[in-house]
Amino acid sequence: MGGEAGSAAVVGSEGRVKSLGLVFEDERKGCYSSGETVAGHVLLEAAEPVTLRALRLEAQGRATAAWGPSAGAAAPAAASEVEYLNVRLSLREPPAGEGILLLQPGKHEFPFSFQLPSEPLVTSFTGKYGSIQYCVRAVLERPQAPDQSIKRELQVVSHIDVNTPALLTPVLKTQEKMVGCWFFTSGPVSLSAKIERKGYCNGEAIPIYAEIENCSSRLIVPKAAIFQTQTYLASGKTKTVRLMVAHVRGNHIASGSTDTWNGKTLKIPPVTPSILDCCIIRVDYSLAVSTALGDMEDVACGHTWCRVTGKMCLYYPGECHVMSALQQIEQYVKIGLCSLIKNFPSEVFN
Repeated sequence: MGGEAGSAAVVGSEGRVKSLGLVFEDERKGCYSSGETVAGHVLLEAAEPVTLRALRLEAQGRATAAWGPSAGAAAPAAASEVEYLNVRLSLREPPAGEGILLLQPGKHEFPFSFQLPSEPLVTSFTGKYGSIQYCVRAVLERPQAPDQSIKRELQVVSHIDVNTPALLTPVLKTQEKMVGCWFFTSGPVSLSAKIERKGYCNGEAIPIYAEIENCSSRLIVPKAAIFQTQTYLASGKTKTVRLMVAHVRGNHIASGSTDTWNGKTLKIPPVTPSILDCCIIRVDYSLAVSTALGDMEDVACGHTWCRVTGKMCLYYPGECHVMSALQQIEQYVKIGLCSLIKNFPSEVFN
C-alpha cells in the first residue's frame, strides 16, 4: 500500500537534511476504512545542525473529475472536486516565543497518529477522467527555503454490507427473440439465465445457470461477460467509460438443439470494488449473458437485449473485510443479422 517507505534527500541553506522519510506502523496493511487509526513515523536524518520553523503532517483525500475540450471546441475544460479528508498535525514546532527550532545532526523520529472520519469514505480509485485519492504528507518548513515534503499514498475502501436480504436475492430472467430482420427471420432463440444471489466477493467465481434453446436455422454461441462502467460528472457534463473485465463462452448450439449451464463459472478478477457513494465518480459492474450467431457474431438486429437491475456486491477479502458493490445485473440476448450494436463491446464476442 502506497509503495515502499518514502524517503528524500533535502538540502537547505540552514543545514543539510540527508533524508526525509515517512513510514506507516504496519506496512503490510493493504487498505484503511472509515474510523480506523493511521499511525506511523516521520524519519529525518540531518548531516549537520538544521534549523526549522516546523514539521507538520497533512492527510488529504479528494475526488476529482476533469477533462479538456474536444478538438476544435472553444468550451472550457470540465472539472469538479469533492473533499473527503483534511487532517493537519504539528509534529515539531519551536518553543513558545521562539520562531526557530534547531535539530542536531543525526537521526530523528517523529511519531504520528490520527483517526479517519467515522462517516463513510469513498473507495480509492484512478480512472481515465478522474480519481479518488488519499495521501499522507510530511512537510518540513525551513526559515529561508521553500517547504520540503515527502508523500505516501493511503488506500481506502468503503464498507457495504454484502449480507443484506436484498443482496442475497437470486436473479432470473427469460427472453425469446427471433433471429433475423423484418421478414428475413429463421426462427426464435430463447434464453433463460439465473444467478443465485446479488452479492459476491472480489475474486470469487459467479455460478451461472442458463438454458438456451435454439429453434432457429442458425448456429449460435452462448456467452457471459462482466463489464465495468465508469461515470464521471464535471461542470454539468458527463463522461462514460465501459470496459470488459472478464468473460466466458459456451459451446456452439446447432439448430434445433438446447444447451444448459449448470453453474458455469465466471471469475471476478482483481478489480476496484463498485463506487456508488461519490457524487462525481461512479464505478459499477454489469453481468451480461447473451447468445450470438456462430457465423456472424458481430451483427444484430437493432437493440435486442433485455435488462434486469440489481446489486452484486464485492469486497476485498482478508484483513479489511470491506464490502463494495457490483450494480446492475444485466442479461442480453444478441441475435439477428442487421445493424451493428455500437454500444455493446464487440471484443466480448471474439
